Amino acid sequence: MIQPFDVLELLIFLTVQWRITTLWLRAARRRTALWATILAGAVYLFDALMVLGWLLDIKPSPNVQIAPGLLSLALGTAALAYGYSATLIVLVRAILHPLQKLPAVEFNPFRRRVLSAAGNLAVAAPFVALAYGALVERLDFQVREVDIPMPGLPDDLDGLRIVQISDIHLSPFLSEAQLARVIDAANGLRAHLAAITGDLISQRGDPIDACIRQLARLKTDAGAVGCMGNHERYARLQNYTAAAAARVGIPFLRDRSLPLRFGKATLNIAGVDYQPFSDKAKYLSSAAGLVVPGETNVLLSHNPDVFPVAAQQGYNLMLAGHTHGGQVSVEILDQAINPARFFTPYVYGLYRQGPAAAYVTRGIGTIGIPARIGAPPEISLVRLRKA
Repeated sequence: MIQPFDVLELLIFLTVQWRITTLWLRAARRRTALWATILAGAVYLFDALMVLGWLLDIKPSPNVQIAPGLLSLALGTAALAYGYSATLIVLVRAILHPLQKLPAVEFNPFRRRVLSAAGNLAVAAPFVALAYGALVERLDFQVREVDIPMPGLPDDLDGLRIVQISDIHLSPFLSEAQLARVIDAANGLRAHLAAITGDLISQRGDPIDACIRQLARLKTDAGAVGCMGNHERYARLQNYTAAAAARVGIPFLRDRSLPLRFGKATLNIAGVDYQPFSDKAKYLSSAAGLVVPGETNVLLSHNPDVFPVAAQQGYNLMLAGHTHGGQVSVEILDQAINPARFFTPYVYGLYRQGPAAAYVTRGIGTIGIPARIGAPPEISLVRLRKA
């Protein structure tokens, strides 16, 4: 099912492009008849390519794959980057244009130059930010350590370290060598357990085997466990991923749990496949029976929006991803503004509901635009602590 945000995004892009096309055609008509025709044709061709790119970025159903391949990926990515940048530029122009029409008390060349420079800088800012997010921040892998106090935590689980890796999206925009850097950093944390919370790849044809090969290098006391993300579902690779990971000793928990002993205490790890936002009424319908009373229960769920249900079912901790921390996040008046907030209040960080806790990681890779702004990639180290 097409998400409402995809429809809203497409409508905004089409409105912005209609305005830009109007301005381009107006400029083309000032040329000679031949050049006006050539330029108008180029404008319409560009418009058609952008619309096609925006449509390619929409996934109508988990069972539909639209024109897979590197060319469609490049076109979709370029169109999405252009759409966001063009929208910002049109907004900036809409703000600055009335200021230019304000009556001046007296002509001031210096003030005019300053306003002109400020306008040019504002127009260029989206492209500069996008370039920085793609070339620098996208690969600025960071380690985030967080202590989670848990009431009733057994002594033998106090200080237990779980390294969480999520939203890898191994694809043309994240190489195996770059993922190897992440695995090396994770191994340096000397965790007791590794949790992989979905989205190993972005689409069918991405190197899922290479991703699993790198994940098999994770070194922890109790090994690694995982759950499925929405992109394994979109690519129809859930069964293949589970089987390939099992061959290298990584169980993907699909509506099942795995008890792990640490000293005299048991950590009950449960996992579920991706829970679609459209199925809120059915969130975790199969997970309640995986809770072991009296033990410490941890749920792996790609979608963080299920947290209230997990807390109600008796899970002590939930580890999730999916949001990328917004991927492009701008802080205004102490509020983070990003696309993920359209879907869930659980965008990034530590959340609590009663005695239960959830940690939502920013993850490693990107989707859509291969850039991160204000939400650098993250290797999470979660430490359990007695409350």
